[in-house]
Amino acid sequence: MALSKRQRRSLRKNGILDSNEHVPQRGMKLQPILPKTFAQQLTFDAFDSGDHLLLHGMAGTGKTFISFYLALSELFNNPDCPFYDITVVRSAVPTRDIGFLPGNEDEKLSVYEEPYRAICNELFRRGDSYDILKEKELIKFMCTSFVRGCTMDNTIVIVDEVNNMSFHELDSLITRIGENSKLIFCGDFRQSDLTKQQERQGLLDFMKIIDRLSGFEHIEFNSNDIVRSVLVKEYIIAREELGLCA
Repeated sequence: MALSKRQRRSLRKNGILDSNEHVPQRGMKLQPILPKTFAQQLTFDAFDSGDHLLLHGMAGTGKTFISFYLALSELFNNPDCPFYDITVVRSAVPTRDIGFLPGNEDEKLSVYEEPYRAICNELFRRGDSYDILKEKELIKFMCTSFVRGCTMDNTIVIVDEVNNMSFHELDSLITRIGENSKLIFCGDFRQSDLTKQQERQGLLDFMKIIDRLSGFEHIEFNSNDIVRSVLVKEYIIAREELGLCA
């Protein structure tokens, strides 16, 4: 008989069950990747050191991709993994309210999950990997509209597109982090979809606070770290040289 999530946690706590025993193995082989740039190497090192991470910088530098890889590698490859799952959080921009989208909560949120589905497809080389991980409760997805009242324990929290979060959202989120969890923030203030200057300033103010916390490693990604394509790299460099913002 399959163990419930609560039963598995109890057994792990008492040393009876390995922390990653629940990871599905049927064809779910995580493809190994190596850092391609200096900032990516710093991210790998900081993650292994146990730090919380703030990955900030230009588009196409692989911030979200390597965050997912490192989190999944921890679950799949570390026999002493202290975490139970991965929690992905992002804001429902541009509407700021998913209530305008059709369907139930899961259907409304699914449009925001596509980037992570694509990442899992690439990392596992199979199209159903993300859905399997969600079914096994190894990945949870939520938007900032639903974090109030939550406590996130024993999880790796990837907060993506932080450039689209107000200071209030970021503040509400970080104060939900409970025991034995790791935080990874990903974003770039230059790519914000927020329209109000006060909201756009929120990430910069939040970063000032993060830089004063001993448990965080702030890693900046610049044009030298762009790996998406040669076109993207040339475009962003030209845009920056002309002083034009997105």
